[in-house]
Amino acid sequence: MATNLRLQSAALVVLLLVSYIGAPASAQEVQEDPKQPAVDNPHMHIYGTDDFSSCFSHFDGEDSTGSAEDGFGTRNYPENSQVDVDFQCSFNEGFREDMYLEENSTIQIDMTFNIYSADCADNQECTNLTLTLKKGSLEVATKEFPEMNNDGNDQTISWSVQVDRNMTRWNKSGSEEPVIQIEYLKPVYQGLDCIILDCSGDFTIYYSNQNNTKVEVNFPVMNKTMPVDNEDDDGVLGGAVGDALPGFGLMAGMAALAMAAVAGSRINRREE
Repeated sequence: MATNLRLQSAALVVLLLVSYIGAPASAQEVQEDPKQPAVDNPHMHIYGTDDFSSCFSHFDGEDSTGSAEDGFGTRNYPENSQVDVDFQCSFNEGFREDMYLEENSTIQIDMTFNIYSADCADNQECTNLTLTLKKGSLEVATKEFPEMNNDGNDQTISWSVQVDRNMTRWNKSGSEEPVIQIEYLKPVYQGLDCIILDCSGDFTIYYSNQNNTKVEVNFPVMNKTMPVDNEDDDGVLGGAVGDALPGFGLMAGMAALAMAAVAGSRINRREE
């Protein structure tokens, strides 16, 4: 009996070591993926097609695969119509781990546009350039930019979003990846000069794979092993870290079993 218990203890210790060694390797693989957010990789880059029918983002500034080679997307709107824009740039990779942000810090959004349209008359339904930051389908911040020009010249806008309590954790399993919605609605320019000139309207968004302007979203990413609030601790034993290294719970359980087996072995020796 004592021999069997000792063998069981040895087997449990081996499994414990395998779990301990394998867990950091898994965590490191996630951190080394350049398209995923990390403390040392907090900049999300925006890419898209030449007509922004597809607009996507990830955290690798060196990989613009699928994005327009010229670094921008544009649409043309005919005379006597409206420059009507409503589209989203979504994180297309899917989080491999939850993303944590430092509360009361700032998400910095820098984007560049080129718009050519008329101004709105009093009786027209219009929308100034408006950006909305979403956590999946949940809107977490919206800002209108009435100062955005519409004279056909490039203009960069900067938006600082304060991280509140609802924005500290972006859950991988809850489809809470970041999304930026872009809206604009104004009429196409009309005038006497349009008899001889092309007065069609244009809307252009610049992507991160061009070198003239800064286009990125900077997230204040924290270490993903930060403690989780009590309200998110369902199923976590003793208030442990909710996103500790993979295998940590298994390692602790095996350690307990190994100690119990060793203790049983000692008891049997005394009985013999």
